[in-house]
Amino acid sequence: MKKVLFAMLALTTVLYGQGKKRVAVLDFDYATVRSTSAALFGTDRDIGRGVADMMIEKLVNGGVYSVIERTALNKVLAEQNFSNSDRADPASAARIARVLGVDAIIMGSITQFGRDDKSTGVGGGALGGIGRKYGLGGIKVKESKAVVAVSARLVSTETAEIQAVATGRGESSRSGTSLLGSGGSASAAGLAEADMTSSNFAATLIGEATTQAIQVTVDQLQRKASSLLQRTVSVDGLVADVAGDVLILNIGAKAGVAVGAKLAIKRKVRDVRDPASGKVIRSIVDQVGEVVITEVADDSSVGKFAGAGQPKVGDQAVTH
Repeated sequence: MKKVLFAMLALTTVLYGQGKKRVAVLDFDYATVRSTSAALFGTDRDIGRGVADMMIEKLVNGGVYSVIERTALNKVLAEQNFSNSDRADPASAARIARVLGVDAIIMGSITQFGRDDKSTGVGGGALGGIGRKYGLGGIKVKESKAVVAVSARLVSTETAEIQAVATGRGESSRSGTSLLGSGGSASAAGLAEADMTSSNFAATLIGEATTQAIQVTVDQLQRKASSLLQRTVSVDGLVADVAGDVLILNIGAKAGVAVGAKLAIKRKVRDVRDPASGKVIRSIVDQVGEVVITEVADDSSVGKFAGAGQPKVGDQAVTH
C-alpha cells in the first residue's frame, strides 16, 4: 500500500481556464529609486512593499485573480529565508510560489518615483517693486509634478519562466511645491509615515501618480489572466507523526502541498479481494477528519487536525 501511495505523491494535472488563477504578489524592488524616494519622504522607507500592497488591493477588487493574503505570504517568506535581495530573482519567486500553491507569482520593480520639476520665473515688477527694492531681478518658484513608473512580471510556478510582462506609468494631473502635499500645499502633514494604501496618501501628488501607474499595470495583468496555466494538484501521503491535534505529513512542497490546503485524513479498514484470483479489487476506508496545512517544507508539512476520529501514524492524507 505504501508503494502505491509514494508513487502518487507528485501527481499533477494542468488545466486551462477553470476558475480564478491564484497568484501572490511579492514586494517590488525599489533599488533604482531608493535615493530619490528617501529624499522625498525624508527617510528610507520600503516603497516596494507599499506598491505591492496597493497592487494587491486593486487585483482583489478587480476580481480576475484569487490573491494570497499578505499574512500567509509573510509567514512563508520568513520560513523560506526569503530576503530583499531575492525580490528580482524569478527562481526564488518560483520556489515561494510552489510552497504557496499558486499558479503564478507577481514580482517587479519601481523604475521611477519622484518629481518632474518645472521652474517658473517671477519678475521683480510682478512683486510690486519689492524685488527691485532689494536688488532682486526676479524669483523662481519651483513647482513639480509627480511621476511614477513600475514594471511587473508574472512568473511561472513550474518553470520560473516569465509568462507575462506589464508596465505602468502615472503622472499627477496637478502640480505643486510639495509632492506629499495636495495641490500647491507645501506641507507634508506627516504623510512621510502614511500607509500607501490610505486615502490621505492617494490625495497627494505622488500618491495620485502611484495609483495611476499601478492601475495601468493591473489592467494589463488582468487582460493576460486567461493565457496562464492553472494547476490542480492531487496529493496522497501518510501521517508521519501525531502530537495532539498537530500532524506531520510525509509530503510537502515537492508533492504540491501548500499552506492553507485542506486534506482529508482517512484510514483503511480492510481490503476487498476477488474470491477467484485473490487480487485486491477495492479498499474500504473511513474518514477520520481533516487537516489544514500550516507549514510546508520540501518533503514534509505540518497541519492542524479537526474531526470526530483520532488520527494515528500511517493514516492517509489525501486531497478531498
